Amino acid sequence: MRELDNMIDFVRGEILKRRPEDGSIWTGHLSSSAISTSVSVFALFMDDAQKHQEVIQRGVEWLNKTMLPDGSWGDTPESPANMTATLLTFAALSATGKAPEETKHFLQQRFKGTSDQHIISGVLNYYGKDLTFSAPILVMCALAGVISSWKEIPQLPFEVSVFPQKLFRFFRLPVVSYAIPALIAVGILRYKKGRKNIMRETFISKSLIVLEKLQPENGGFLEAAPLTGFVAMCMCGAGYKNHMATQRGIEFLVNTVRKDGSWPIDTNLASWVTVLSVRALGDEVVNPEALVNNIKSNAFTHKHPFTGAKEGGWGWTNLSGSVPDADDTAGALVALHALTKGEICTTVEKGIEWLLDLQNSDGGMPTFCKGWGKLPFDRSSPDISAHSLLAFQLWMNDLNPVLRSKCDKSMRRMLKWMLKEQASDGSWTPLWFGDQDAKDEHAPVYGTAITIEYLSGIQYPLAQQMAAKGVAYLISTQNTDGGWGGAENVPSKITFTARALSALSCSNTVKEDILNQAFDFLFLKYQKGELLQSEAIGLYFSRLWYSEEMYNITFVLTALKNYKTKIKQTITN
Repeated sequence: MRELDNMIDFVRGEILKRRPEDGSIWTGHLSSSAISTSVSVFALFMDDAQKHQEVIQRGVEWLNKTMLPDGSWGDTPESPANMTATLLTFAALSATGKAPEETKHFLQQRFKGTSDQHIISGVLNYYGKDLTFSAPILVMCALAGVISSWKEIPQLPFEVSVFPQKLFRFFRLPVVSYAIPALIAVGILRYKKGRKNIMRETFISKSLIVLEKLQPENGGFLEAAPLTGFVAMCMCGAGYKNHMATQRGIEFLVNTVRKDGSWPIDTNLASWVTVLSVRALGDEVVNPEALVNNIKSNAFTHKHPFTGAKEGGWGWTNLSGSVPDADDTAGALVALHALTKGEICTTVEKGIEWLLDLQNSDGGMPTFCKGWGKLPFDRSSPDISAHSLLAFQLWMNDLNPVLRSKCDKSMRRMLKWMLKEQASDGSWTPLWFGDQDAKDEHAPVYGTAITIEYLSGIQYPLAQQMAAKGVAYLISTQNTDGGWGGAENVPSKITFTARALSALSCSNTVKEDILNQAFDFLFLKYQKGELLQSEAIGLYFSRLWYSEEMYNITFVLTALKNYKTKIKQTITN
């Protein structure tokens, strides 16, 4: 028990020291990204290569330093070779200087050639029907001179953006709900490089007005360098270099570059890592009143211009480019319940109403927008649904009768949907997390573990039945070293092991030796000084990977505390 307590003290200390001295929320630290850096460098090059020479040069130097031996790049410095990261970096380096010969060879092998057709077909086949990322990638390649033909690059219907947002889901757009800025900028540039049409021409000025309205005050769309960079480079390429949206985007990129010359995939995940920290610390949160005020102040108090979502939800960060989503809204509600000991307030009620309104007709909970079911990242997700279930359950008894009844109906619908989504082996596959070492990059261990942990607090028989099947799946996928990878027979990682240990410690049917083996795996990492080592398990839109330093820390502390509670219960019994 002493080893466990020492480990808990160490991890707890790591969380506490990462909170700002003013007592505000945690900001975390996202990994630097080759994709973000290459796109940002090229956008600055398109705007004014001479003006941004110093920033561009530092970005180029960072890219050259992080190249893998075979000439490729991964999404993060700890990631394996990735086609997208390598192609975009190749394009950026080709335009700003000289791309390494090793990179040309890597792409030659990856695409079985480097002609326009090889590259275009390779990118489109990789991303399938979702053009959210494939169209911008190909446009950047064309602007950089990596490909010469615009003809085979998909045309995005930018004119759709002028219609009311509530109609978007009926248009079956080829991009996800939160990529409308790319739809506009890429679509207009691609139109200008193709056959002219008087009718479409009339929509350009109207679409650009929409783009301005969607842009947050700091210029960064979604606080994301790739999306902002793609929009800026396309606007430059289409002849709108001096447009306000272009220059605000460029300003965002200049303001968010890191000292080493790189950019992360997003500015930060402050709201999300704060929720994780609160859950991990429990009653040991210092100055909880300040956190309550900060969390409440980050709830959206107006209809969001980006997605059309009404007030009441939370996004992943406290910055202006954030967009309300179900996972962060559920997380904020859970955190507020813990911090206020269940003190109901208007902010909580609006958050619950926001989640209720977001629920899809299939019963599941999507991330951003209701009814967008065509592309993967707009569909209902089991782990996000389970998180919403937990938020409803915690606040149920304190709600007014009408809202309580709505939550009850919503929860029953969600549970039925989750039952349909549960695989025959008892697993659920998450939406926003994966394992780079898995053949399909999926991480059912994570999805199942987090869903089980959320369901452990749900007081409906169906929830417990599903959780029992999920527990059996986790037990069956434990590796011989005591840890878990994202899927069966995938090398063990700290993040997945912590999530699995945390979930299994909430079950009354798991044998103690299974939990002990998981703890031993984490303890060995602790002894080796590897416990806080970042692992790229985050999976952004269009299959972009990232790591966040707070994940391991918060996941491990939650797991260790759950494990300790389980041990005490076993001793008592």
